[in-house]
Amino acid sequence: MTSKGFVGRLRSVVLDSPEPRKLAEFYVGLLGVELTETEDETWIVTVDGQGRRIVFQLSPEYKPPKFPDPEASQQIHFDVLVDDIEEAEPKALALGAKLVQPNDHDNFRVYADPVGHIFCLMWL
Repeated sequence: MTSKGFVGRLRSVVLDSPEPRKLAEFYVGLLGVELTETEDETWIVTVDGQGRRIVFQLSPEYKPPKFPDPEASQQIHFDVLVDDIEEAEPKALALGAKLVQPNDHDNFRVYADPVGHIFCLMWL
């Protein structure tokens, strides 16, 4: 345990992908994160301005979650805050996102990234 009473600090969120670099490039466009230099195409690291990391790991046998499906859990998803959904959605779709579930009455819409990981665009 650390002196602050917790076990550790989050280093990275890691997503499986059959094509890590392509998926990392999707998130570069979606979130404005930056790719770090890598010699290994099986582990692609992105970092935002505050040092938070999203890593994309090669998983040749990757099978995307099914949403919504209580028998095939999505495991993890990102909530992405946007200022204007009507401006943000076409940009996300152009990057390769797929609209999975419109849900305007709750101020969010559900999408899948190019390999099927779920994320939401949310607005206040």
